[in-house]
Amino acid sequence: MTTPQDLLIVAMDVESSRPVESGDLSLALAAAELLDLLDGRLASLDGDRVVPGVGSAPRDPLLAEAASALVRQPPYESVEDWLWRRGRALSTAYLAAMESAGHVTRKHRRLLPGRPGPATLVDSPLRRRATERWTSGEPVLTALAAVLGIHAGTHGAPDAPPGVADEAVVTVLATAGDAVVELEAARQRRDIEQAAFDNIWRGE
Repeated sequence: MTTPQDLLIVAMDVESSRPVESGDLSLALAAAELLDLLDGRLASLDGDRVVPGVGSAPRDPLLAEAASALVRQPPYESVEDWLWRRGRALSTAYLAAMESAGHVTRKHRRLLPGRPGPATLVDSPLRRRATERWTSGEPVLTALAAVLGIHAGTHGAPDAPPGVADEAVVTVLATAGDAVVELEAARQRRDIEQAAFDNIWRGE
């Protein structure tokens, strides 16, 4: 069980204040990977730079892939650059891995044969452990979910929730929040430009 898996389960299982976009989820999953690498001493932060460590290789294939993807030459890579590079389509990769492992199922659409329906979590030990971590209010998972607009009960998680004292962890969480805000701003600009383009074609 990894933090990215837990975050994906929470994102699929818990109602959010806004629709969870796949790009936002991918950035948050990249942050969750980095936090697991920091926890396993496979990486550390020097300021905002991700420095490779010497911890044991993760058993989870995607987390092992993340460890091997770390930039190993100075000046290394910033947390922000890691999130954008590693986060590219990461939600799709995690969803596919969970589906392959039987943790997620898809019902086929009757009207669109051959096209799978939306992903649905199955009852599994992985899901129950993630739910327990979430309902216990574990600070890191709570903060990552808050980046996606998912809050525990009526209490929104702040940028540095109680229990998160590690400066490196706070840096990753804050950078993830900034990246999601930046991505949303880019989407809004794109929508405005597309609307303006459509109006020109309609002669408005």
